[in-house]
Amino acid sequence: MPRGCRQPAPGARSGGATYCRRGGRTILRYPPGLVSPKAKDTARPALARDALGVGLRPPFYDALQTTKPPVDYVEIITENYLRPDSPPNRHLARIRALYPVVMHGVTLNLLGHAPLDEEYLQKVTDLANALAVPFVTDHLCWSGAEGVSHHDLLPTPYVPELVELAAERACEVQRRLDRPFGIENLSTYVAFERSSMPEWEFYSRVVKDSGCWFMLDINNVYVSSVNHGFDPRVYLEAIDYSRVLQVHLAGHTKQPDGTIIDTHDQPIIREVWELYRFAWALGGPFPTLVEWDAAIPPLEVVIEELAEARKVRA
Repeated sequence: MPRGCRQPAPGARSGGATYCRRGGRTILRYPPGLVSPKAKDTARPALARDALGVGLRPPFYDALQTTKPPVDYVEIITENYLRPDSPPNRHLARIRALYPVVMHGVTLNLLGHAPLDEEYLQKVTDLANALAVPFVTDHLCWSGAEGVSHHDLLPTPYVPELVELAAERACEVQRRLDRPFGIENLSTYVAFERSSMPEWEFYSRVVKDSGCWFMLDINNVYVSSVNHGFDPRVYLEAIDYSRVLQVHLAGHTKQPDGTIIDTHDQPIIREVWELYRFAWALGGPFPTLVEWDAAIPPLEVVIEELAEARKVRA
């Protein structure tokens, strides 16, 4: 066994993988013959490829149940539903009877220094099984250190060693979930001198090496392109759309200095719609979801944005 590695105890939830220490991080290395998502290539989930969904937020609970608008599915923020006896879960149980549900997390800490949080991951798996979700997504980032959550989605340099770390951890998450797992691209506000590849290559390599999927946020592509001065169409042209699990659309806020912040509190702007049209022409169809997280409007406004999505891709 390589120096610095230890074999998990028999029956450990790692599935027989070897835990290794590298650069102060704990990673998982699969032994020969171990069935992993990369080996079996977890099948594409059973959600219509042209489906249109909304992010489920408390202001929408009643309208979704009473008016039954033309929504193909809803997406929950995973962390808001991890307590089975909570009021949000009672609403979710009724909404789940009307619409398919997918899960989108914000605290997996995929690129953190600490090992994956076993208790959290088990709760996510239990919820995914209870809801029979077709897939689960989270962000490719770090969000905490030394047991403290920063409640933010923090970027990393785009370097080969982090491709390897991300791929091994994403592979383990997908194996544990036993369903497709997608990584979302961040909106970013800083760039690292250490980066040795563009963002789109970093994400593409993680998806390819892990066997997981890409959760493409087109608003985030636009936000980062403005903040860092790259052509968003070059980004979108580099994507392998056969591995795109879902697309997110949202609004943002422009700061006085020209920096754009991914706030999800404004309507989707024309430039983002144009990028959506461009991506659809390159690799559509793919499930598409509209997100609002602040200054949330009536559900009717979100339904109008779904109608706009149908027109844009027609």
